[in-house]
Amino acid sequence: MNLLVREDRAAELRQTSTSWPSCYLNHRQLGILDLLATGGFSPLTGYMGRGDYEAVCSSMRLASGRLWPVPVVLDVSSEVAAMLGEGSILALRDPEGVLLAALHVDDVWTPSEDEELWALFGTTDRRHPGAAELCQRQSQLVGGRVEALQRPMWPDFSTLRRSPGEVRAEFDRLGWQRVIATEPDDPPHRAEQEFLVGVARAEGARILLQPWVRPGLPDADSHAQVRAVAAARDAYPPDMAALSVLPLAPLANGLRQQLWRATIQKNFGCTHSVVKRDEDREGDPVGDAAVYGYAPEIGITLVPYVPPVYVRERDAYVRAGDVPAGSTVLRLSRSEVREQLARGQALPPWFAAPAVHAELSRRHPPRHRRGFTVFFTGLSGSGKSTIANRLLVRMLDRSERTVTLLDGDLLRKHLSPELGFSRPHREINVRRIGFVAAEITKHGGIAICAPIAPYAAGREEVRGMVEAVGGFTLVYVATPLEECERRDRKGLYARARAGLIESFTGISDPYEPPDGAGVIVDTGRLTAEAAVDRIVEHLEREGYLEPRRAR
Repeated sequence: MNLLVREDRAAELRQTSTSWPSCYLNHRQLGILDLLATGGFSPLTGYMGRGDYEAVCSSMRLASGRLWPVPVVLDVSSEVAAMLGEGSILALRDPEGVLLAALHVDDVWTPSEDEELWALFGTTDRRHPGAAELCQRQSQLVGGRVEALQRPMWPDFSTLRRSPGEVRAEFDRLGWQRVIATEPDDPPHRAEQEFLVGVARAEGARILLQPWVRPGLPDADSHAQVRAVAAARDAYPPDMAALSVLPLAPLANGLRQQLWRATIQKNFGCTHSVVKRDEDREGDPVGDAAVYGYAPEIGITLVPYVPPVYVRERDAYVRAGDVPAGSTVLRLSRSEVREQLARGQALPPWFAAPAVHAELSRRHPPRHRRGFTVFFTGLSGSGKSTIANRLLVRMLDRSERTVTLLDGDLLRKHLSPELGFSRPHREINVRRIGFVAAEITKHGGIAICAPIAPYAAGREEVRGMVEAVGGFTLVYVATPLEECERRDRKGLYARARAGLIESFTGISDPYEPPDGAGVIVDTGRLTAEAAVDRIVEHLEREGYLEPRRAR
C-alpha cells in the first residue's frame, strides 16, 4: 500500500494546498508518516478513523475484522481540530514547512487517554514507558485517507532508512526468498549472532537486522546502537545479513509489540520474525505465548528467541539444554556490560566482536573520561556556594575536563530573571539548571550546581536528565536551620520571619530533605575543605576521578 502519489498529482496537491489548514509534524509523527506512506503499515491507506481506532484498542482488529495490534493515528491541537470537518483536507508538513502529505479528513474526535492506556498497557500509570510516549500526544485525533507527496527528510542513517519496496527489491536482486527479521539486542552480542545464523542455516534463509530507532534529532544513543549493529552485521558469514532501520519507538507492550513488529517485518518482505521476551515484563522467556496463534493470520513464521550459552571449557556456544555436566557457563547481563565499559574493561571476545566493543566504548567511555554533574542542595546559608567554589578549584586541579560552576544566584540573574519564588517558578528554575548541567555533562564536562532545589521531584527530574548522558552525584548540605540562621549575613531569615519575604525556604516554604544523596555534609561540623574531601573521595570511589597517586 504505497501511498506516494505520482509527480503530476503531487504538483496538483502543492498548488491547491495553500488554502488548506496545516499541521506541522514532530519527529514522532514524521516516523509514523514515513512508514504509512511507504507501505510499512499495509494495509492501512491512512490514519485510522474513530471506528478502527476503537476496534483496535478493544480487540487488536480493525473494524473490518483484520488483525492490527496498534492504533495508527494523527494527533493535532484543538486549534487545528477546530478548522477541520468531514471532507476537509489537512496539509501535513515537516517542521520547516515542506508539504509531505495531504490528509483527507473523515473523523475528528477527542480520545479517552485513560481508556487507551488501559487497553494498550493494562495500566493508567503515566510512568509506564509506553504510556509516557502516548501521553506526549496532543488532545485531538484526526483520521482519513493519506496522499503522500514525499518521504520525510532524515538527517541520519539516510542509506539505511530504506522503504519496504526498496528492501523487497534488494531481496529479489540477491535471490533471498526466505528472510528472518529481528530487532537486534542492545547491545548486539555473539549469542544472538550464533542463534540467528543457526536458524538461518536450518531454514535456508538470510537475516534482516532491523533496529527500531526512536524518532527525533540525531542522538548519541541511537548512533551508537546502529553503529554497533552494523559492526555486528560485518561479523556474520558473507552475504548472510542485511541492515535497515525503522523510525519507531518500541511500544513496551509484550503481545501488541510482538504482533506489530511481525506485521511490519512481513511488509518488508520477511518470511520469519524472531519473537523476544519483553525485558520489562516477567513471564514466558520467549515472548508472550499468545503471539504464536496469530502467525498464520499475519502470514509469517514466528521463531522463539532461545540463544545458546557460552561454555568456557569448550570455548564455544551450545544450546542451553546441551550443556555438559560440570561445565562453566559464562554470561554478561546488560548492566554488567555497562559496568565493564564504565570501568574501562574490554568486553570478552566470546561476548562481542572487537568492532562491536569499539563502538560501544565510543558511547560508554570509562567513567574517568565521562562528563558528570555534582548537584548541591540545602538551605540558604548552609554553605553550598562555599563548598561548590572550592570544589571548582579542586576539579580544575584534578581533571582535564572543562569545569563549569552553575551558582543558583547567578543563574537566577542570567537564566531566569523573570521567575519568582513560588513552587512552580522554583521548579522551572531547577529544571533549567538541570538542562544546562545535562548539556555540559553530555559534552564531557563537569557541571557543579549549587541551587537550594528544595523539592524532591525537581531534583529527581534533574537526575534523570543528567544520568541519561553521564554521571550524577547529589550532595546534601545538611547544615541545620538554626545554624543557617545564625550565620545569615544578609538578614534574609530575619526578614522572612518578620513576614517581609514570601515563600522563603525553611520558614514559609518547605524544604524536602533528599533520601538518596551520594554525599551528606554538615558545615556546622565540617570545614568546607573537609566537605570537598568527602565529595572527591566519593567521585573516586564511583570512578569519575582517578585516585591521585602518592608522590
